[in-house]
Amino acid sequence: MRFTTVALAVFFALANAASAEGPGPREGWRIVETGHSYGDLVERVQAAVKGEGMLLVTQASASGGAKAQGITILGNRVIGVYRNDFARRMLEASIAAGIEAPIRFYVTENEDGTATLSYKTPSFVFSPYFDEGGEALVALAEELDGVFETIAKNATE
Repeated sequence: MRFTTVALAVFFALANAASAEGPGPREGWRIVETGHSYGDLVERVQAAVKGEGMLLVTQASASGGAKAQGITILGNRVIGVYRNDFARRMLEASIAAGIEAPIRFYVTENEDGTATLSYKTPSFVFSPYFDEGGEALVALAEELDGVFETIAKNATE
């Protein structure tokens, strides 16, 4: 019994430490460490999205939900971004690719009070559909790569 208790304590300590880390390097992702606070970076991303003429389609925050239950965890917010003209072009190229929209930014709070902005590049998100969607989908994804890069740059500088 004592071994089980110690093992569980070690497991939860390691799980908690791992969960405090933001996204690490991953194929197809862009990850930008910033000096901005979590709340500031969320606002900056929202403003940069609007500044690029894109729409904030969805937002979700586990930390916001936890706070409503009286639990404090590091901030995180998923921000879904898209626009109807891109959606129409995407669907003309590949109906199946529609499952990927909106494309998301992920803002995570770090232990030191700063925040990180992460996102999968649109080309990476849509790459499984390139055979089906052809050059039209590749061109759309590349165009969106530039839009998302600009949003990230404007939000994190």
